[in-house]
Amino acid sequence: MNKKPRPYVLAETNFKTVKDENYTVAVLPWGATEAHNYHLPYATDNILAESVAIEAASIAWSKNAKVVVLPTVPFGVNTGQLDVPLCINMNPSTQLAVLKDVVDVLQRQNIQKLVVLNAHGGNNFKQFIRELSVEFPSVFVCALNWWQVENGNDYFVEPGDHAGELETAVTMHITPHLVLPLSEAGDGAAKQFKLKGLKEGWVTSQRQWTSVTKDTGVGNPKRATPENGARFFKAVSQKVASFFEDLHHADLDDMYT
Repeated sequence: MNKKPRPYVLAETNFKTVKDENYTVAVLPWGATEAHNYHLPYATDNILAESVAIEAASIAWSKNAKVVVLPTVPFGVNTGQLDVPLCINMNPSTQLAVLKDVVDVLQRQNIQKLVVLNAHGGNNFKQFIRELSVEFPSVFVCALNWWQVENGNDYFVEPGDHAGELETAVTMHITPHLVLPLSEAGDGAAKQFKLKGLKEGWVTSQRQWTSVTKDTGVGNPKRATPENGARFFKAVSQKVASFFEDLHHADLDDMYT
């Protein structure tokens, strides 16, 4: 195999290439390290974030959008899973500190656009973006959750919340060698809060994961197929690529109509 380094993937390219490129959009994949039912790897969120980011960047790059994918941040907010073996937690305050350092570098090097491509439900970047906009006003920071780009119900019988049909199908498509046979997966059955406001969703709190689910999954993965995963992955990547391209061309002084 004689693959060349891809100039839009920072981890595999080199200074000889980077010094002559004029990157306009940086993409930061952000995942987590946590249990995903019995059948998916702990790095599922990292695999999904990075794969979507790179595929979308490839499409955008082919249309002359100067996108660069930064190395994936592998730890997310897992404060409700501290009793699950080797689920690694990164507190929100730590995430903000990491983001500040990254944005500081981008600002110094005149890369004025950053997309955080998130793959973990416990991560939430909205308030961070508000603070970053005050401290680094010349850098436009935005965030997206890759699984929300397309409507999962159009592709899956029961997309699921965590290690369910959607995540399982896409991981089967991207890294099939890391997925155990679905006969070994749990059914992803999960309990709900008893309190009405929490159950209906207009009150928010943290779930204590081991009280909610026995197998760490939320959502049944048993109907997942790599074919459905491929369809969803392709549709999401194309849509994200279109956003990268739009952002590349965007004038930050003229963002509203």
